[in-house]
Amino acid sequence: MSSTEIRTQVREFISGRFPQVTFDDDQDIFEMGFVNSLFAMELVVFVERTFAVRVPNNELRRENFRSVTSITGVVERVTAASTTA
Repeated sequence: MSSTEIRTQVREFISGRFPQVTFDDDQDIFEMGFVNSLFAMELVVFVERTFAVRVPNNELRRENFRSVTSITGVVERVTAASTTA
């Protein structure tokens, strides 16, 4: 799956939960004030289910889930690690 496809799916997931909010791929969704810890866990579950990966504990950091760009990076890293393992 390409970076563009990953970004699109992540953006659609976030937009689906918060349709009233406009944001770009690099904006910190936590600093915008509409994301809480429960939604952060929803993001992790979304990533694992949508992209058929397991996010390891060392990737479960706020900075990895703060923007569409950072979430895309997590998916790419985890996917790459699972294909080389």
